[in-house]
Amino acid sequence: MNITFVGGGNMATALIGRMIGKGADPREFRVIEPIHAAQEKLAARFPGIGIVGEPTAGAIEGADLVVMAVKPQQMRVAAQALAPFIAPIPVVLTIAAGTRLADLARWLGGYARIVRAMPNTPALVGAGISGAFAADAVTPAQRASAAHVLETAGAVVWVDGEDMLDAVTGVSGSGPAYVFYFLEALEEAAREMGFGPADARHLAYQTFAGALKLAQSSDLEPSTLRAQVTSKGGTTERALSVLESAGVKATIVAAVRAATLRARELGDTLGADGR
Repeated sequence: MNITFVGGGNMATALIGRMIGKGADPREFRVIEPIHAAQEKLAARFPGIGIVGEPTAGAIEGADLVVMAVKPQQMRVAAQALAPFIAPIPVVLTIAAGTRLADLARWLGGYARIVRAMPNTPALVGAGISGAFAADAVTPAQRASAAHVLETAGAVVWVDGEDMLDAVTGVSGSGPAYVFYFLEALEEAAREMGFGPADARHLAYQTFAGALKLAQSSDLEPSTLRAQVTSKGGTTERALSVLESAGVKATIVAAVRAATLRARELGDTLGADGR
């Protein structure tokens, strides 16, 4: 499958690297990247891929899929530059946060075969999860082409309405930061208990990784797993009572709602181009 990426940043690099690692020919990829230093990095990392500095008909000619991987603030300019050439392309996949289908379609001159996805940063190591939504004009085969790219970086959850991608942003898009925040706190607690930095981090990371692996290997709800390790009158019960008293669970839910609302606000801002 021939794929042109618009933007050669971290996410594009990760996706290309994962696909080549799974057997794709580097010659199947082209990247539109205007920054010379970034071009040099791409060429060094992926010998054989095509690299061009600006959107042209030749840059996307013959592509089975175009992936819009620029920053959200750059999307309108990038899309408008592609608009004169995009009509023959079977499907466009956008992985830029906050860019709505209607806005991208307008900037692309009315092009409608668009899949919008919200990946998260663990995609950089092949352990991400993406929420995805396909416009009505996208065929099952075109949706499968987009899924092929996204699945190289992790799991994919297809949503029934585009507005659910704002919720995906709140849960999994911003979610790694919530996990890092918890790890930060657990590591800090370990240091306060007398552990050195290396051991404190090892304890925190492996505890989280082990608990997640246990949860993923079980059919039980997290609440049941929690109850199973919480003995009456024991240490875990004492710790959880502190978390409950502080309203930690409710605060996490509120944080996800706040991130979701902010995603909607950013979509409104990015799409406000005088339409």
